[in-house]
Amino acid sequence: MSRMGQRCCAASLLCFCGLLAGCRKPTETIAKTTREFKVKGKIVATDPAHSEITLDHEAIPGLMEAMTMPYKVARPEIVEELHPGDVIRARLLADQTSDGDYTNSKLDQIAVIGQAKPDFKPKSNYHAPNPGDVMPDFALTDQDGKSIHTSQFKGKALLITFIYTRCPIDDFCPKMSRNFAAISKSLAADRALYDGTHMLSISFDPAFDKPSVLRAYGKTYTGAAGFAHWQFAAPTAAALPDVEKYFNVGATPESDGSLTHSLSTVLIDPTGKVAAWYPGSEWKPEEVVAKIRSMPRG
Repeated sequence: MSRMGQRCCAASLLCFCGLLAGCRKPTETIAKTTREFKVKGKIVATDPAHSEITLDHEAIPGLMEAMTMPYKVARPEIVEELHPGDVIRARLLADQTSDGDYTNSKLDQIAVIGQAKPDFKPKSNYHAPNPGDVMPDFALTDQDGKSIHTSQFKGKALLITFIYTRCPIDDFCPKMSRNFAAISKSLAADRALYDGTHMLSISFDPAFDKPSVLRAYGKTYTGAAGFAHWQFAAPTAAALPDVEKYFNVGATPESDGSLTHSLSTVLIDPTGKVAAWYPGSEWKPEEVVAKIRSMPRG
C-alpha cells in the first residue's frame, strides 16, 4: 500500500474510533487516562481561529504511523508564532478511555527546531541576528553570582547560546549544552584558539536559574575545566525581554512550569559584531569550530 493510502486508512480508522466514542449514551461514564507521546514533524498549515496546526509528522510509537493531520494546540496564542515549513518537536497529550479509544488530543511544549523563516517576527519587535550587526552590551550574573558584561569579551570570539536548566526536551537545551561541551573540547586542542575564545550559556529563566543552580548545572558539562572558558549566566527579569528580542529567543511559560521556547546560538567576532547565527538545534559543533578557526584573531 502507498504511504498516502496508509495515511488515509489510518485517518479513517481514527475517525471510526471517534465515531464509536461519540455514540455512547449521554449518561455513560468512561474512565480516562491522559497519555503523552513525542511528536516531530513539519507544519503544513496553521489555523489560529481554531487553535490548530496541520502537521506532517513522523510515526508516533504506540499511537499511529506517519501521517498529515490537524491537531489542537494547548496554548492558542502559540499558533500565531508558528508558520508553514517550521519543523517542530512537541508533546502530544491524549485521553485514553478504558476501552482503548483516544480523545481530546492536543499539542503542548511545542519547540521549533527548524525555522522556515528565520526572520519571522512574533508580536514584539524581535531581531534576527545578521552578520555585521553590533551586539549591545548586556549585563548578566554568572554562576558565581558575579556581574559580567558581554562587552568585556571584546578581543575574543564570543559564542553564546540559550538554555534553561529545567528543560525537559533532550534535543533542546541539553543538546545545546552537549554541543558546547564538544566545541570546548575541540578548541582546547589548539591552545591559541582556546585562549582567543569565550563561551556563554545564558538562561532565559532567571527566576529559577539562580547562580547556585547554574553552577550545579554547568558543572555537569564543564567538569574539571571549570568556568574560566565557559560561563553560565542570566540577565535580570527586567532585562530579559531585551536579551530575548535581540537574539530572537521566544520563551512562553506553560502551566506545568516548563517553557515553550525557540533556540538561538550566536557567534560574535572579536570586534563585537555578529559573525554567524545558528537558529534551532540542527547545527553541528564542527561547523561552529570551523567558523571560529576561519575568523581573524583579536
